[in-house]
Amino acid sequence: MRVRAQFVVWCGTLLIACTALAEDSFTHNQAVAAMHRAVTFFRENCSAEGGYVFRVSADLKKREGEGRVGSTSAWIQPPGTPAVGMAYLEAYRLTGDPLLKEAAIETARALMRGQLCSGGWTESIEFDRTDRERYAYRIEVPPDAIGRRRNITTFDDDKSQSCVRFLMQLDATLDFNDADLHEATLFALDAFLNAQYPNGAWPQRYREFPDADEFPVLPARFPESWSRTYPGKNYAGYYTLNDGTISDLIATMLDAYDVYDDERYLDSARKGGDFFLLAQLPEPQPGWAQQYNREMEPAWARKFEPPAITGGESQGVLRTLLTLYRRTADRKYLEPIPAALAYYKKVALSGRQHARFYEIGTDRPLYFTRNYELTYSDDDMPTHYGFKVTSRFDRIEEEYDRVRSLPIDRLWKRRQAWKPGDISRPRLSDSEIRQAARVASSLDERGAWVEEGRMRTYGSDDETRRVIESRTFARNLLANGLALNVDNVADITRIAACHGEDRRPAVSLTDLEDEAIALSQSRLGQSQPSERVSFERIGSSEIEHNVERSSRFDFCERLREEPEVRFVRRSRLEDDVDVADLFPGGKRFA
Repeated sequence: MRVRAQFVVWCGTLLIACTALAEDSFTHNQAVAAMHRAVTFFRENCSAEGGYVFRVSADLKKREGEGRVGSTSAWIQPPGTPAVGMAYLEAYRLTGDPLLKEAAIETARALMRGQLCSGGWTESIEFDRTDRERYAYRIEVPPDAIGRRRNITTFDDDKSQSCVRFLMQLDATLDFNDADLHEATLFALDAFLNAQYPNGAWPQRYREFPDADEFPVLPARFPESWSRTYPGKNYAGYYTLNDGTISDLIATMLDAYDVYDDERYLDSARKGGDFFLLAQLPEPQPGWAQQYNREMEPAWARKFEPPAITGGESQGVLRTLLTLYRRTADRKYLEPIPAALAYYKKVALSGRQHARFYEIGTDRPLYFTRNYELTYSDDDMPTHYGFKVTSRFDRIEEEYDRVRSLPIDRLWKRRQAWKPGDISRPRLSDSEIRQAARVASSLDERGAWVEEGRMRTYGSDDETRRVIESRTFARNLLANGLALNVDNVADITRIAACHGEDRRPAVSLTDLEDEAIALSQSRLGQSQPSERVSFERIGSSEIEHNVERSSRFDFCERLREEPEVRFVRRSRLEDDVDVADLFPGGKRFA
């Protein structure tokens, strides 16, 4: 799972683009019609009872998530069901359009039908009656009748976490008045609390909650020896950093604290951070591993994931530690960072890269051949996995230097959750209107956004060359206003940069495929795009930020020179870019 470029900026969507400013060639009514056509087509033709998959062939005959999916199945991992649901929800929050609210609720109902008795979700939801009998769906199966039904909650690739984040944001949007939704969301959060190990970690997946007596709290250590051949052990219960699992759960708990004001969730997030402190390996290799066994030793997971120090997930750990310091003002979360940064600077590869795996004891990069033999050579690597990752440690170091120097009163302890009635209708620039018009005009006669592509799980001989992507639907649905995490990215959150007490956003997004470009708008009530700020995806629950070279600003921090931007209303993770800190004269929510 990649990051989560987790910022969604509150600005004009396809619908409200022309609410604020219309061109002769693209009217408000046309925007509304395009929005409704797209949503109606997607719900009626690409949905399985409110659930979604990654992509559908343009002729609607083939569907897939991580694998081939039938017409009565939905996929959980983003950009599947929860990501589409969040796109509906964010579009509704921007526009107040009842069709979007209806679509978001429909998607939530599909997720509730797929919730397991163990509290979370597995990879997919089955809606066929016969298929459903194989699963312990809590809406149908009482706890004493689970038997051999599948009841395994998975945290891998942000699956269960993204479901809960969407459900609790919808719960808040509905003012907690939907009893079934509220109960299902709290049930999931309680299960996640119970699945947390005594040391603060979580497993990759679980069926039953851990017995605390069986999991002693220990600091990380190196194994005396380790097998260089894959042992084939079950790793589901290991303490799992891989693919951002624990970082995603910490982010989810912080969201839950913001929405429900329940200290248990903040305590859980802090406990997760405490695990990261325990999991830092000792000198001379003070990094982190992808997963640890009960003895807190790096361990094998899949056949291409050996015991090693990771140059990938460690970046997410550092970002999460910065988040926790911002949220708690507890400097213990900063203490592991200097040694880790120094270590990863020492082992960096050329070209701003790090190896995914560094050998215990030697720091030599580890790779695999296409036959999955462990090697020091990168000449014959499989292509399905990132054995080399982009290095952002220099940017993390810049963020660390900035964050640790902030006064305590500049740290965000808690943010205000979205409230019903918080509908923002900004004025947008001519270029934003033109982009919205282009998005609308790219709908085909059915109301579908079709693009060049292939069905990736149907084999090389599959002739499909035109597809309908869920991530493209979500991105286009939100057009200039919302950025959806794509590829293996889980969720959406919001930032609203507002002018004073007037809630017209000062930031909008364009070019959402590979990075989100925010345009700061400088005048109260006007749309005057000025400096471009890019938010780059770098890992689980993180955003890397920098100002593009074309800008007259060298660093994001200098955006504080924009005097009219008053405050940031909502952001899930300040480990990414704490926009409020860029505007010291602005208001922050405590």
